[in-house]
Amino acid sequence: MSDDSNDFYVTPMTIEQAQMICGWQYEEPYHIYDWMPWEQMLALEIEFGDSKLRQEQYVSVLHTKEGLAGFAQLFPMTGAMRLGFGMRPDLCGHGWGKEFIQAIVSVARQRDPIQPLDLEVLVWNERAIRAYQKAGFEISDTYMLRTPEGEQPFYCMVYQDEL
Repeated sequence: MSDDSNDFYVTPMTIEQAQMICGWQYEEPYHIYDWMPWEQMLALEIEFGDSKLRQEQYVSVLHTKEGLAGFAQLFPMTGAMRLGFGMRPDLCGHGWGKEFIQAIVSVARQRDPIQPLDLEVLVWNERAIRAYQKAGFEISDTYMLRTPEGEQPFYCMVYQDEL
C-alpha cells in the first residue's frame, strides 16, 4: 500500500465509467456485487443504465494515480440518505477503504448536510464492515433482505457525524 491512499475524489458518473463498472468481476464470495452487462442495464433502464438515475444518484470515485477506483450511489430516502459503495475489485483489501468512503461521505454531506447517512451491508462482508467502521459508521440494526442468492442477513450502519 502506498501513502497516497487519500487521493480520492468524486465526479459525476459518465456513460464510459458505467460501462467499465459493469465489466468488473469480483472473486467469490464478493461476486454477488457484480453488475449485469452494460447492454442489459441500458436496455432495462435500471440503476446507472437509467440516465436520469445515473445523473441524480450515482457518482464515480477517482484516484489520482489509479483512475476510476469505484462508484457510489447517494439514494435519498425519507429520514436518511442511503449510501451504496463499490470499489474496483483489484483495489479491494489494500487498506484504502476509509479514505474512499470518506470522499463519498463528504459529497453526501455537501448534497444534504442534515439527513442521517446510512448503508446496508451483508453481515458476512467483514472486510467492508471494518472499512465502514473506520470511516465512522456504526451498526444500528440487522434484518433480512432478498438478494440474487436468496434471503440474507444485512446490517444497517449509520454514519456518526463528528460533533
